[in-house]
Amino acid sequence: MTKVIVAGAAGRMGKRIGYLVTQNQDLKLAAGFETAENPNVGKDIGEVGGYGTQGVTISSSLESVIDQGDVIIDFTFHKATMEFARTAAKHNKAMVIGTTGLTQDNLDELKELSANFPVVQAPNMAVGVNVLFKVAAKVASILGNDYDIEIVEAHHRMKKDAPSGTALKLGELVAEAVGRDLGKVGVFERHGMIGERTDQEIGIQTIRAGDIVGEHTIYFAGGGERIEITHRAHSRDNFAKGAARAAAWVTGQPNGLYTMFDVLGLKDL
Repeated sequence: MTKVIVAGAAGRMGKRIGYLVTQNQDLKLAAGFETAENPNVGKDIGEVGGYGTQGVTISSSLESVIDQGDVIIDFTFHKATMEFARTAAKHNKAMVIGTTGLTQDNLDELKELSANFPVVQAPNMAVGVNVLFKVAAKVASILGNDYDIEIVEAHHRMKKDAPSGTALKLGELVAEAVGRDLGKVGVFERHGMIGERTDQEIGIQTIRAGDIVGEHTIYFAGGGERIEITHRAHSRDNFAKGAARAAAWVTGQPNGLYTMFDVLGLKDL
């Protein structure tokens, strides 16, 4: 049975990850940690998470619990994530990273670090979203340059990064499918007298409001018709469940950097 360490165990996602780990028969909730100043340090992880006493105390650092688990699940903050990744690589511990906001430099470093440990990194761990990634890229490749592509994403008011990692990944995949580079054609804001839309641009627009868990819609708009494909997350459990599934999978893999396509068997579809 794979022993799991949960980063940010008292956070919104950390609580749900801890719970879903306990619901997976292939996993054991072995440890969790928070920042040293977090008031939940020293408390039972399940009591903090609202899923019952687990006999596991939230610790104040990854280093203090690194030897207690086989894999670390992390949905925290990009700067902290990279520190955890360096520690995991040093100790040859597997990792599942769902943190968004990672820079290209972060991703490049993670690729280098993965020579020392197996790691799954994905902007969204939900099964449905990863199917959306595949479907959107396929639709884009079929429709080609005759249809304008726009993406709209909505999340809760507390989300720190924009656009979402999921929206950016969608944009990258559809851009690749039509032979474009999102870094060159992505349009992330429109205001004022902007002129006509160019044929090559791919728009990604952001909504932040209330307690929206996560919504992503991709539009393929042509003359006289449009196709809309939408994924709506009703609960953070979708992400946590996917992360637990990835944790059970990654511990049996060779060192390297993987995605949820690998976990779900979607890579070659």
